[in-house]
Amino acid sequence: MNRFDIIEHTADIGIVAYGAELKEAFANAAYAMFTIIADPERVEERVCQDIEVQAEDQESLLVRWLNELLYLFDTQGIIFSRFEISELNENHLKAKGYGEPIEPKRHSLKIGIKAATYHMLKIEGNDGYKVQVIFDI
Repeated sequence: MNRFDIIEHTADIGIVAYGAELKEAFANAAYAMFTIIADPERVEERVCQDIEVQAEDQESLLVRWLNELLYLFDTQGIIFSRFEISELNENHLKAKGYGEPIEPKRHSLKIGIKAATYHMLKIEGNDGYKVQVIFDI
């Protein structure tokens, strides 16, 4: 099973991320987002950042999680390549993100993402989980 697929959208870009459990799907959504921004294979794990977000429901939690990572990318200059989600329920997520400070030449930044949106947002779970997010670029 793929970790994620990229989906084209009119003026934006989106992802569908997969996981055997919801934690894995959320982590793969974050990984997919950073794959759009840069090549995660070039990112070393020199920084470990604790991340904790809350929201009113799981869909909002997914958007808040991704937007928090974008906030850290934009304000602290950290690019992530791996995520460990330790807690995830209906409205709370606690995780660690691993990455390093951005080095534009080495990381080959591709597309700037402004935000994760609620447009076409989906979380589905039957035999595994699938989450879909459209990003404003």
